[in-house]
Amino acid sequence: MLRSLHISNYALIDTVDITFHNGLNIITGETGAGKSIMLGALSLILGERADLKAVRDSGRKSVIEATFELHDYKRLKEYCVANDIEWDDNVCILRREIAPAGRSRAFINDSPVTLDLLSHVAMLLVDIHSQHNNRLLASPEFQLSIIDTLAGNEQLLADYSRRFVAYRRALKRLRDTKKLIEQNRQDEDFTRFQLEQLDAMNLEAGEQDQLEKDRDVLANITEIKSTLGGALDSLSNGTSNAIALLGDAMEYCEQLSQVLDDADNIVERLNTVHIELRDIADTLSDFDRDLNADPDELEAVEQRLNDIYSLQSKHHVSSVEALIELRENFRIKLSSLENSSYTIEELEKEARRAKAAAKEIAAELTRRRTEEARRFEKLLCDTASPLGMKNLRAQVEITTGDMSSTGMDTVEFKFAFNKNQPLMPVGSTASGGEISRLMLSVKSIIASRMQLPSIIFDEIDTGVSGDVANRMGLMMRDISRSIQVMAITHLPQVAALGNAHYKVYKIDDEDATHTHIRQLDREQRIDEIAVMLSGSTVDAAARANALSLLSASNN
Repeated sequence: MLRSLHISNYALIDTVDITFHNGLNIITGETGAGKSIMLGALSLILGERADLKAVRDSGRKSVIEATFELHDYKRLKEYCVANDIEWDDNVCILRREIAPAGRSRAFINDSPVTLDLLSHVAMLLVDIHSQHNNRLLASPEFQLSIIDTLAGNEQLLADYSRRFVAYRRALKRLRDTKKLIEQNRQDEDFTRFQLEQLDAMNLEAGEQDQLEKDRDVLANITEIKSTLGGALDSLSNGTSNAIALLGDAMEYCEQLSQVLDDADNIVERLNTVHIELRDIADTLSDFDRDLNADPDELEAVEQRLNDIYSLQSKHHVSSVEALIELRENFRIKLSSLENSSYTIEELEKEARRAKAAAKEIAAELTRRRTEEARRFEKLLCDTASPLGMKNLRAQVEITTGDMSSTGMDTVEFKFAFNKNQPLMPVGSTASGGEISRLMLSVKSIIASRMQLPSIIFDEIDTGVSGDVANRMGLMMRDISRSIQVMAITHLPQVAALGNAHYKVYKIDDEDATHTHIRQLDREQRIDEIAVMLSGSTVDAAARANALSLLSASNN
């Protein structure tokens, strides 16, 4: 349940800290006192857009914090754990901060979260029902959700959703494959021509790099052979070459080895160098021998490269490896055309299997919805009858059609409020007061199934009075036995039924108007209900009436 609410620097509120209780919490106050401000602050917890104008003091941030007590709330725990939200089995604290510059931040249990996460968690904790929400009763989606909630279809809907998504994916694969095959078929002749052209080239990975090196060598062969000749002259071919001079040095050192210690080591080292130089000279000689100025070979290399460059330009690639990959893709594309009939047949089978699997659960949803609709019709009439709607007739029409994300059904609620009146959609036949009483009846019916800690009714009793108002209050008190209820009301009959009573009021000082809220003790509560009964003047008769209402509600 919602245990406490903190609001600071928001609209007319400097700072408010309020503790709520189990059961039915009543909130009253004069029109314009600031009850809507509290709901506006709570709506920020539900993820609504922050309005910078609501920040009272532009020099500091606005803070709204709601603390909820929890007891084994598995659904919320699973959601928080799945989304890496800090979890506490006993409490959940939601906070929204609005900086003076307009930047908004959201927190769950003091950990920063996105606004979407805050909104989703808040909707699992509290339901705020205001007068404009009554229009939901005419929404087919809301009507379907009521039937599903009462039928306990949550797990079945989750199973159906998974199968429906699988069916949609199978259909998409089938459509995409058909489109690709048709496109490939249109391009088949051109694709085959391109493949034949690439096959004729007989390309090999790494070929381009080697050809470019060969071309550079063949194009500069005269200069290269001249350079090789100079190197060979210096090493072995010249009249005074390195190898000959090194041989002379070896002879001198051999003579020195006869008179100097360790001179043998020098001779061995020179011999090693001599062998290495001769090996280098042999290698250079091989290079020189193998290099021949062959114009035909250079022309062949350049022609091969030109053919490769031409293909790369045509296909907008920059390497032989990319051309090879393209060649294999063409081959796969043509092969897929040859097997296209089999491919389409298999994808169609997969789509049919997925559709059948989804329809199986959709049919079970239809059966359960139809059964629940009949029960709901009677239960709604029985529930609403004490609220001055004794002639109410209700019908839930379920029409089965194509599959959608929620099954194969569309739902429409039809009502007749008077004898001999035809059944009509709720938006076409009900007054504002009738819709309010219908919605309260619906909330009463589904309260035990809502799995929510708290629900807030914002003047849902507007437009009713007398005994009907009292019965609406009793219905809200009945709901509060399942979940915590907070009711903002102007009706004394409803206010007298609360387990706790809070008053919202304004105080003016020299500079500004300030909204406050306080919990009333018994005497203050008698005075507040007396004011609601008689207006601004509270006399003994008004207090007596208020006391009578409170006593009757306790009984």
